[in-house]
Amino acid sequence: MNHRHRAVHQAASLLLDYPGEGWPERRDRVAAALGTLPGPETGPLLAFCRATEAVAPLDLAARYVTTFDRTRRRTLHLTHYTDGDTRRRGASLAALKSRYRQHGWVPAGGELPDFLPAVLEFAARHPEPGRAILHEHRAALGLLARGLVAHGSPYADVLRAVRATLPAADPPPAARDLPDPLALYDRSAPVPYPVPHAAGDEGVRR
Repeated sequence: MNHRHRAVHQAASLLLDYPGEGWPERRDRVAAALGTLPGPETGPLLAFCRATEAVAPLDLAARYVTTFDRTRRRTLHLTHYTDGDTRRRGASLAALKSRYRQHGWVPAGGELPDFLPAVLEFAARHPEPGRAILHEHRAALGLLARGLVAHGSPYADVLRAVRATLPAADPPPAARDLPDPLALYDRSAPVPYPVPHAAGDEGVRR
């Protein structure tokens, strides 16, 4: 995973979180950082920033709740797409939490481990295991993206950027014998423009 992909994951995490207190500053900081990283993945994120620039924070917060928290067809909790409300989902959440703990990371604000902004932040901080989790849930990401497009939501651009960082399909068998380029990645590098989570940014969650 290259530096631009880490930046995209961090930016998408920040943009998909609830637009509470400090939202305009958060959006502007993300846009400024992405402006130095041109590429096909960053374009949709910048489009989202432009589309929401003229939207009042309270209006965007209301749209966020309507978009993500009132229907499971557009939920940001990824295991809903694979497990629904079954006992299996509890096991999936526990497995995700265990994978985070292996790397000394806990989602902020008490979020469930399948909350997409949390998954994206983990991917920005720990690229190899984070990309694996996103890849495993690429079908859920596809369903969410289609739901956002059908809803006419600007958040569809954020999903478009995230999906652009992932392979479309598993590599052919011959390619699996090649050395993993992630083994050469410097995971000690700092996370791109980290923004601390502020109290009151949690929003409405299920």
